[in-house]
Amino acid sequence: MKALVIAEHADAARELCAGARTMADEVVAISFGDTVEPGVSDRIARISVPEGAVLDDAADTVVGVFDAEKPGVVLAEPTRHVKTIVGKLAYHAGTAVITDAISFEGATATSLYFGGIAQRAQKPGDVAVYTVGSGVFDPAGAQGEGAVEDVAWVAPVRGTKLVSSQPIEKSGVDLTKADVVMAAGRGFTEESQLDVARDICEKIGGGLGCTRPLTEGLDWFPREAYIGVSGLMLSPKVYVGIGTSGQMQHMVGVNRAETVFAINKDKNAPIFKQCDYGLVGDIKDVLPALAAAL
Repeated sequence: MKALVIAEHADAARELCAGARTMADEVVAISFGDTVEPGVSDRIARISVPEGAVLDDAADTVVGVFDAEKPGVVLAEPTRHVKTIVGKLAYHAGTAVITDAISFEGATATSLYFGGIAQRAQKPGDVAVYTVGSGVFDPAGAQGEGAVEDVAWVAPVRGTKLVSSQPIEKSGVDLTKADVVMAAGRGFTEESQLDVARDICEKIGGGLGCTRPLTEGLDWFPREAYIGVSGLMLSPKVYVGIGTSGQMQHMVGVNRAETVFAINKDKNAPIFKQCDYGLVGDIKDVLPALAAAL
């Protein structure tokens, strides 16, 4: 059986190819440009997105690769662009996508639903299509010759018109790779208070993320720093929630952390029921003391 991997980023491609290796005899990875590294799959189907086109419009080209390879399983990175592509692919294949898979037992995948507050085990149809976040597979298992084959672009009947594009400047530590992740919540009343949190992160080698209001409501963080059900889904060794209430929409993004710490001045905050270690206190007092101790 063949497996097809669809990923937008090199790290995700490596992890998914490692997972695909446990499910299939042959692994074919779709690379948008040179996003897939050599040596992680048996073959690489390289798709070059024309200037003025958007990645979502690669769906018809990906469908062509799918028809040619006839894979039994598809593993996809859950980015916005790839979700669009894999949704169209699943429709073409007459199946459904099992989203947010967090573990596998044979062909049965355990996935999150109801916004991440529950889990369910699902068996796929004739073609198994999954979206899988980071931390599910060990990237060390990725291997293969990785022979590259260029795939001709298939223009969609109704393509997206790209009006303008502006790169998003990445800031801070890549939270998807960080062993220690701190998250700022609504307990921060002033943007200047984040400086102490950033100082602590630098001392412990961690990354600072946030809850949704701090990126979409207050614009204190870039969009890629939001942790939660519609943001980043992480599995760090240590998670520290600072001034975060512990609402489901946020905590589902870190519920696979090995150890959870919480700092909140409200002793009844929901996060204290979900953490391993909790400290009741005002961040105005706790954070400076913690930074000094480090």
